Amino acid sequence: MPASDAKIKANAKYNKNHYDSMLIRIKKGKKEIITEHAKKHDGSLNKFLNRAVDETIERDNEKEE
Repeated sequence: MPASDAKIKANAKYNKNHYDSMLIRIKKGKKEIITEHAKKHDGSLNKFLNRAVDETIERDNEKEE
């Protein structure tokens, strides 16, 4: 069953108030590689990308100390 218009509107409002969005560009074919890796390890592309960013920032900050 598709989501109701009210549910779609409520989700959009929640997302607007709680999340920032970013557009990234990657080489052709790399999306599939990243998506498959995320499925194997995190189950979610968004979750995987957030973890990758967080771990990279943490590692870079440790280098600076």
